[in-house]
Amino acid sequence: MRIIPAIDIIDGKCVRLSKGDYSTKKVYNENPLEVAKEFEAHGIQYLHLVDLDGAKSKHIVNHKILNQIASKTGLKIDFGGGLKTDKDLEIAFENGARQVTGGSIAVKDPEMFRSWLTKYGNNKIILGADAHNEKVAISGWQEESKEELIPFIKKYRKEGVNYVICTDISKDGMLEGPSFELYNRILEETLEDGEPIHLIASGGISHFDELPKLEEMGCEGTIIGKAIYEGRISLKQLESYILSI
Repeated sequence: MRIIPAIDIIDGKCVRLSKGDYSTKKVYNENPLEVAKEFEAHGIQYLHLVDLDGAKSKHIVNHKILNQIASKTGLKIDFGGGLKTDKDLEIAFENGARQVTGGSIAVKDPEMFRSWLTKYGNNKIILGADAHNEKVAISGWQEESKEELIPFIKKYRKEGVNYVICTDISKDGMLEGPSFELYNRILEETLEDGEPIHLIASGGISHFDELPKLEEMGCEGTIIGKAIYEGRISLKQLESYILSI
């Protein structure tokens, strides 16, 4: 299972929110590159970089920070937040993203999202399926759509989606543990020809012991944010875990 630390950006700073609420913003570091370099120094190879300014503005904003981290570390970055047009994707990939995540766009403009899958391939385009009460949330989690979470994932699975990031918003930033039961159902119900979808669990990670459990369930990756920044999970623990895989 891939360990994928998160860096969320507002005003060029590394922040965390609780349940996606911008009023709960807490700044952890004013230099995201410094944070990324520390991750890399502990053997981490992947990074989930979220442009929260972009999510609110509905277009890519923090591409310079993406470029800085991509050019000055070897981290493989998946980038999300505000990706709404072909131009946004071009900017993201030109500035060093290995993968991009489309969430709101997959709800509001499925034709556009499908065109990205066709153009870039299903290993570069991640479906962002973040939900509250199992309804897909959009617009930086500020709106709840009518899309039911698991049918939404199943629909796109049939259309070729290979990677899904799923955040249970009620858990995000709360340090109360991830949605094991929900992830288990997603993995079971989206099987196709016996192959599970590449599910990346996100939200609520609070203790190191939760990671082997997610791996055993079949999650392909886990995004960890506040648990690292609040010292609940140390980078040394993650380094040891990565070396043991």
